[in-house]
Amino acid sequence: MLYCAHGSSSASLSDGELSELLSSALASLGKRRRVLAIPPDYTRYHSRAGVLTEAAFRYYGEAMRDVLPALGTHSAMTADQLESMFGAVPPELFRVHRFRDDVTTLGRVPSEYVHEVSEGRLDYDWPAQVNRLLVEGRHDLILSIGQVVPHEVIGMANHNKNIFVGTGGSEGINKSHFLGAVYGMERIMGRADTPVRRVLDYASEHFAAHLPIVYVLTVVGRGEDGRLVTRGLFVGDDNECFARAAALSLEINFTMLDDPLEKVVVYLDPDEFKSTWLGNKSVYRTRMAIADGGELIVLAPGVGEFGEDPAIDTLIRKYGYVTSEEILEYVADRDDIRANLSAAAHLIHGSAENRFTITYCPGGLTREQIEGVNYRYAALDETIKRYDPARLTDGWNELADGERIYYISNPAIGLWSHRDRFVS
Repeated sequence: MLYCAHGSSSASLSDGELSELLSSALASLGKRRRVLAIPPDYTRYHSRAGVLTEAAFRYYGEAMRDVLPALGTHSAMTADQLESMFGAVPPELFRVHRFRDDVTTLGRVPSEYVHEVSEGRLDYDWPAQVNRLLVEGRHDLILSIGQVVPHEVIGMANHNKNIFVGTGGSEGINKSHFLGAVYGMERIMGRADTPVRRVLDYASEHFAAHLPIVYVLTVVGRGEDGRLVTRGLFVGDDNECFARAAALSLEINFTMLDDPLEKVVVYLDPDEFKSTWLGNKSVYRTRMAIADGGELIVLAPGVGEFGEDPAIDTLIRKYGYVTSEEILEYVADRDDIRANLSAAAHLIHGSAENRFTITYCPGGLTREQIEGVNYRYAALDETIKRYDPARLTDGWNELADGERIYYISNPAIGLWSHRDRFVS
């Protein structure tokens, strides 16, 4: 059932309006005694999920028993991050998801189904894994809160991805990421119906129907002044909620360009992007827009590591961002990368496939480290003087010497492509 569907490409919802809309939707659910909220972590700060989680806490009060940020494989949030994102929600309500230890398997999507949706590329089964708290916490309402936006693994982020990946286990995360990578990122991004989504929908229907999950989904875009604006709020317990949010997100978060871009400069907010694991959204979201022989420059003042998880960091440093073909050969031949398919998928996603160059300008990694993973390196201080985020605006910019670049201030909120490369 759809409890709230409010939004349009011209809407501008304030935090107060979001809270009022959510309260109205929650009122239609009736009284609840044990509520679990599952918002995203700090890497999705701009989703407005923090505001909505706080609004849900104010609505339910003592009935809000647990808040489980959907970390997936990300690092646990710090106390400062929790306070910044979730405001008045008491610190003692927060739980930390440990993707290797805290999960239970609800069932397994058959290998025949995975083989079918992957068009014969894969034939493993897929475990529908969730944090034990969802099953053992005796909650009568689970609020899955987050933003729908184009995504490199599943096409459009959120909905049941927040459950099965955000609170999922190592095997499920690995296999879902690898499915998306092998099927082809450029066939997935910006689409609501993808192989990964079909696998998760199968799991929702067959293994998680008994869980009292209600989805709270936002759509966020940029206003005319360049500031982030909440364009929609959708609350529901079925696929219609996601479908409506995804349709609006595609309308406002997808920039289709007439011509390929020769030089793209992307800025990564240091509070949000600490690793290439996260920062490579600069690669994922722009790759369909960049011309053959073009260049992507990534201004990354906060990036000081490759993977947030030590094991994944080690694999990125060992194998580097090489071509998809090379990574698939490694998966076939090497035990360590075959045992961590999400790392393999990430390396595929972060590759330029020898089509364009990627120049990283990190605040906390050396030239040797960056070049060791097959990216180009440029000094941050020097590069940021030329491409100053304080002076650039999103979209086309012409510098004093006549150089023309395309600038993106936050790759996490959109998807860019030129018409010839977007595969219908």
